[in-house]
Amino acid sequence: MNNLITLSKKGLVKELWLADPKIKRILKNSKTLGKVRSLFFNYLNSLERHYFNIYSDRHFKSLHITEKNNAKECIRVLKNIIRTENEQLTGFSALKMLFDIAKNRKNGLNKVSKGFLYEFIFLFKGISGKAEIFSDIYEDLDLGISKWETAIDRSNQLDTYSTLMKNYFKKYKTGLDADVIKQRNETKKEILNYFKADETDWENYSWHLTHVIKDIKTLSSLVKLEKDEIEGLKYAKKNNIPFQITPYYLSLFNRTGISDYDRVLRAQVIPSVNYCSNFIKICRKNLNLDFMGEKYTSPIEGITRRYPQILILKPFDSCPQICVYCQRNWEVKRIDKTELSRGKINKAIEWINNNKNITEVLITGGDPLTLNNNYLASLIDRVSKIRHLERIRIGTRTLVTLPFRINEGFLKIIKKYHKYGKREICIVTHFEHPSEITPDSLKAIEKIKKLGITIYNQQVFTYFNSRRFETCFLRKILKLCGIDPYYSFNTMGKEETSDFRVPIARLEQERKEEARLLPGIIRTDEPVFNVPKLGKSHLIAWQDHEPIMILANGGRVYRFYPWESELTITDDYIYTDVSIHKYLERLHKDGENINDYHSIWYYF
Repeated sequence: MNNLITLSKKGLVKELWLADPKIKRILKNSKTLGKVRSLFFNYLNSLERHYFNIYSDRHFKSLHITEKNNAKECIRVLKNIIRTENEQLTGFSALKMLFDIAKNRKNGLNKVSKGFLYEFIFLFKGISGKAEIFSDIYEDLDLGISKWETAIDRSNQLDTYSTLMKNYFKKYKTGLDADVIKQRNETKKEILNYFKADETDWENYSWHLTHVIKDIKTLSSLVKLEKDEIEGLKYAKKNNIPFQITPYYLSLFNRTGISDYDRVLRAQVIPSVNYCSNFIKICRKNLNLDFMGEKYTSPIEGITRRYPQILILKPFDSCPQICVYCQRNWEVKRIDKTELSRGKINKAIEWINNNKNITEVLITGGDPLTLNNNYLASLIDRVSKIRHLERIRIGTRTLVTLPFRINEGFLKIIKKYHKYGKREICIVTHFEHPSEITPDSLKAIEKIKKLGITIYNQQVFTYFNSRRFETCFLRKILKLCGIDPYYSFNTMGKEETSDFRVPIARLEQERKEEARLLPGIIRTDEPVFNVPKLGKSHLIAWQDHEPIMILANGGRVYRFYPWESELTITDDYIYTDVSIHKYLERLHKDGENINDYHSIWYYF
């Protein structure tokens, strides 16, 4: 695939027609778009019959079943894309663009991107049984093509898978690696010296909350910032867009400049120029920053409810530090500008008490562990007295951003209300990358686990942790440390967080080609897409979503069928994804071998 990167659009058009010359003839020789559509459907139907017809000619019979199955999926997707219904739904006709290109009409090629041409090159190859769907990283494995003669052959094949995975793991570091610990201890010393503090202060979570870093001057005094990071921070300051980082999390940065192991950390907390400009644009147009439509799922202030038996209780709307890609960036405030209304929380708890359908409460926010132990004890005590509740989840990222918050006072609270057979207390946290797992976070995890309390992890699958086997490595380390992988979220389609967005196809590919090589007890997370207002749609089920169009910029448009669609009549949701080509181009610029991602085009 690397060789395609260098081609011009005219070169890609040649590749397009080579992929399936018959489609070119249909497009070129037809006089009207209606005729093209009719002949195209006939051709696709004919292909579909031949692939699974025992009387078909040698070409179709000779194809391996995996290639045939891929062809079937590509045919299904192409039929969706050329339907008039989907053209009306999306306001765009990919078929018209292909028609204009084939006819050499004026500006036909100028109206589409390379990403658009890439999508159809691979779709045309796919329907023709020429997908070469085995990724280049598996090319020596002869996957599924030959039959294994002996158990030894099969075992050797499995060894090859495992070796491949372990070799990728060597690319990534954890916060438990000796060289990383050494560097971070140096940064920690600099931070303590800067604030004239000592080790006792460092282990006191309140000290970190008091010294949250929220200005460029302090940040640049402690770590070297890159030019683009400085530009983003200045833009944020000018437009009153908050950022805040705990001293602890800052100690995880590479002090002398961005490195491979802290790139994901920096991206999470330092707003980019792109983020700021998009954020401002949305605000100026009075557009909605609440992507998930929480105001439509809030029966009373302080509660969000999308599912039958569980709801979210939000007692606090700030965090020790702000994540740039936060789902709730529209309501999360600076830590020093947050006001609590206990009266509203009391009303919310009373609402839960009066609704016996609710069996589980997720206390989140913001990060509720920003609150002190006295308040938390009072809150959890009131919630635990609701007899129909079976489980209280506490959603917190302090295991990552401020592990010293897991102190004796907090541990006593959760121990008191965790009752086997009656009520479970569990922790839901958010590690994004193996480099965030440190000796300090490990101590905090161990303290919680000693109480018999389960910890789950929700990862957001972003550009910065989406390289081959990167998330696999996170799962492996999490499980070793006592945390169960729970969800992998597709990055939300919030325009301001475009720096983080990854095509849905990449998360599907990660699940099938990488996570599947791990033992089942490690890959316990579910890949999901959050449908606004309605909640999670599981990406492993193709019945729950389908591509319906490819836009001129190469972005796929998906129709999602929400989780309730098997239970009741419910509206679909139309989502425009980021371009696979743009994603791969970005990886290429960052030094990745994009041949490793070759099969991404065939995940829908």
